Amino acid sequence: MKIFIDEISDVVKSTFEELGYDKESGKVTVSNRPDLCQYQCNGALANAKRYKKAPSVIAQEIVEKLKENKFFSKLEIAGPGFINITVNDKLIIDYVNKMNNDEKFGTSSATKVKKIFVDYGGANVAKPLHIGHLRSAIIGESIKRIAKFIGHDVIGDVHLGDWGLQMGMVISEVERRNPNLPYFNEGFTGEYPKEAPFTIDELEEIYPYASSLAKNDEKVMNAAKQATLELQQGREGYLALWKHILNVSVNDLKKNYGALNVDFELWNGESDAQKFIPDMIKYLKDNRYCYESEGALVIDVSKEEDKSALPPLLLLKSDGASLYGTTDLATVVERVRNYKADEIIYLADKRQGLHYEQFFRAAKKSGIAGENVELDFIGFGTMNGKDGKPFKTREGGVMRLADLINLIKEAGKEKLKGNKNISAGDVEEISSKVGLAALKYGDLSNQASKDYIFDIDRFASFEGNTGPYILYTIVRIKSILNKANTSELTENVLEPQSDTERNLMLQLIKFNEVIELSFRERAPHKICEYVYELSNNFNKFYNDTRILYEEDENKKISWLVLITLVKDVLEQCLDLLGMESVEKM
Repeated sequence: MKIFIDEISDVVKSTFEELGYDKESGKVTVSNRPDLCQYQCNGALANAKRYKKAPSVIAQEIVEKLKENKFFSKLEIAGPGFINITVNDKLIIDYVNKMNNDEKFGTSSATKVKKIFVDYGGANVAKPLHIGHLRSAIIGESIKRIAKFIGHDVIGDVHLGDWGLQMGMVISEVERRNPNLPYFNEGFTGEYPKEAPFTIDELEEIYPYASSLAKNDEKVMNAAKQATLELQQGREGYLALWKHILNVSVNDLKKNYGALNVDFELWNGESDAQKFIPDMIKYLKDNRYCYESEGALVIDVSKEEDKSALPPLLLLKSDGASLYGTTDLATVVERVRNYKADEIIYLADKRQGLHYEQFFRAAKKSGIAGENVELDFIGFGTMNGKDGKPFKTREGGVMRLADLINLIKEAGKEKLKGNKNISAGDVEEISSKVGLAALKYGDLSNQASKDYIFDIDRFASFEGNTGPYILYTIVRIKSILNKANTSELTENVLEPQSDTERNLMLQLIKFNEVIELSFRERAPHKICEYVYELSNNFNKFYNDTRILYEEDENKKISWLVLITLVKDVLEQCLDLLGMESVEKM
């Protein structure tokens, strides 16, 4: 379905063109004074100088012509030449009913289906997920879901950090603690143990200890670097131990990501790109895209128009070891060659913007990412505490993501305490969904690039612009529908009986526009804005209308059809944000 406001714009643009004025200036926007009109057009002012006419004269011509069209119920000229537009209710009703009969509520599928990769920023194995991983996970998941809903072929890749120095640190630390394990005996010829020599809890203690030790002991750091090099060169014992690290970590990561309702089509890591690196380096050398600098291999990415020169991208260190840039480039090789990617979307802290600019330029300059391959970086801000600093535990440490999820879940339980409508057996499931909605909506309702304050009390509130408020609105609608005790509603929505009903419809019909805008701008917060306004409009309509007590059966059924559509649209939006509705609250 065509976006509703675009349908109106097309009529007004055609009128501008028919009367000899610039067509594009006839663009219609939502009114910033809804008390006066629904839409407005300021095109008369834009044409005044060019056509040497007063804008009020041009506006009058446009209005007189538009009055011939049944689209509009009211047209007025305001100020120096603004055109205020109110559309015919029939146009709104027809659009709402079309939405109701469309499985995607009027959202058109992409005319050109793209193969899109969403790269979630690379959680490191051997480390617990912490709150720094929250934003890439939930923003990435929402963007992936929106793209799929639009009709694109989307692959979410966790892109694990599983091949760098942290692996060498863990391996060398395990050797210091258990030197007799077969992984460290180069002469071992038997079968390596199937069970890992550590649990996830032990593994999560090993890495920070080894990292801290290496920073203060050059001998320990050199041992870690040597272990990393030997791992990357294929030492069998180290590879076997590395696989244990990976398996134990991934099982724990899947549990934690699952608790966030986040899933991946691919569980690839930096290690999966290693096989592409030798040929890629040869290609870059043969085509003179890279050169040696102080023993390292680099590729120059600066441009003449740069106000300050970008440093070159480091491909190989002097000892031949690869780096993040090498792996990232090789991953593009894989995604373009093996998966035919049209677009790759990366999510990471915005402070990593320089790295992504460097390797994007390298990928484009070298042709690794061809002209038709789009590389997009979504840099997100920091989740801060009420003191404006990065959110910490009470003890001042970085909070584990699992602890944060439990914290918000307990806040959900607290809100449900004493609710007699919820059985003890349902509390766990409902509080999990309410808590997750509080957490994810609290994050996603902010523009991704902005820092925001994590306020558990505000996020968990059933009032205001929060996830629980949206859930509560859906529960209220479900309660009405249950009390109505109707079978499947197949009737159409009728003419609105009040301003609150009309405003609810006008908000509903923005759905496809918001979804397309959210995808185009990579902006899940636009959906949050939409569902909050839709919930507000519904609640005003609910307070203004005695739905279940209406004696006119046609009106009553029309209202039930309308609020069913509102519920379905709200639930669809929640799904696109990675949340689930509940039956009771």
